[in-house]
Amino acid sequence: MNINFENVGIRYRSLIRKIYNYCVVYTENNLENTSITVTFEGEQRIRELNKQYRNVDRATDVLSFPMLNITYPQKLKDYTDEISPDGELYLGDVVICPKIARRQAREYGHSKKREIGFLALHGLLHVLGYDHMTEDEEKIMMGTANEILKNLNLKRKKDV
Repeated sequence: MNINFENVGIRYRSLIRKIYNYCVVYTENNLENTSITVTFEGEQRIRELNKQYRNVDRATDVLSFPMLNITYPQKLKDYTDEISPDGELYLGDVVICPKIARRQAREYGHSKKREIGFLALHGLLHVLGYDHMTEDEEKIMMGTANEILKNLNLKRKKDV
């Protein structure tokens, strides 16, 4: 998976790469030549994006902008007809607000690294078609996220 980073510090790039590469294998979505963009933004900019695209006028921790109309349990292999002429399947964009992540990490009692990892994974899962609009969807999405983070040893403080 090719990950395009915008405004993402070097210390988080390898973490996000590790999570994304593990996630696509874990969810059986490991296709060659896929790409995604991950961007870090401040509270004002993520608030503007949240208002523009979700009609919610407040800052948020993470936003996802999927390029494919995929819904779980579909897989990326079902979307090979969406591959661009240059041979890539562009999955979409994930936007994270590190300032909110820092606050949430303190609130939840774990590291900022774990919170950034969770938010990046949460965004990717949305791009891969997972959602949490119903209780059943939330169980599947959060169960998948928790299992991936546990397997990568990115546990909440209470799980240690």
